[in-house]
Amino acid sequence: MLTSNPFSELSSLIPPAGMQTYVVVMFLLVVGATILDVIHKKSAKYFFEKMKTAKERRAQPLSSATVVSVSVKTVVHDILTSAEFDNPQRRKAHLLTMYGFILFVVTTVIMIFSYPTPETPTPALVALLWHVGALMVCVGGYWFWFKMRVDVAAEGHKWYRLIPADLFILSLLATTTLALIWSLFGGTFLFALFIFASTVLFGSVFWSKFAHMFFKPAAAFQKRFAEADGSRDNLPEPADKPAQFGLGIKRDLPRHY
Repeated sequence: MLTSNPFSELSSLIPPAGMQTYVVVMFLLVVGATILDVIHKKSAKYFFEKMKTAKERRAQPLSSATVVSVSVKTVVHDILTSAEFDNPQRRKAHLLTMYGFILFVVTTVIMIFSYPTPETPTPALVALLWHVGALMVCVGGYWFWFKMRVDVAAEGHKWYRLIPADLFILSLLATTTLALIWSLFGGTFLFALFIFASTVLFGSVFWSKFAHMFFKPAAAFQKRFAEADGSRDNLPEPADKPAQFGLGIKRDLPRHY
């Protein structure tokens, strides 16, 4: 199971061109919905305005060496290792989900485009990495869902309480979970469920937090460069002590994972 390509086994039922077309359509949906999200939420305008404000507040120009140093630190600290998460468990769950998703998507594309039929045998490593990627998403995603959701941990809500922001993680978990089940048991019904879940995942970018993964690196770079050139010095720092909430009652600040 772990070293077999479930997509190649479908070639007798679904032409490889059909699966390849589906992948291309999902890619276009993600790109198009992300662009619409940027326009609708005016994210690009926000970043340009922040850059303009930062330039006006800049206390010192940055040398080429500093630009390279800040860029490397941002990629390693904020993007590749997600070290901005204070909660170690939240960080581990995020990394498992992130790298598992990347591995799952990349190997899916490789198997569908490079090894679409049994006549082109799939390297065992590629198929294995596809299953490992799906498992990583499941471990990280379910760990987050049942243990670390902000509303559950901070507000005492039940794990099954759903809000629109949950669409991304739920459709992602459904996609990888059904992929593993379909790979194990086979069958057109399970494959149909898998395709439905993946369609929801990639087709709901405009309404889910999918596009957040593209905005987050941009925000991280902007923050790091603002700190480096001094344009962020005059901004208030977030409170790091318990706040007062009326009637003299002291309460801890909510924990954000």
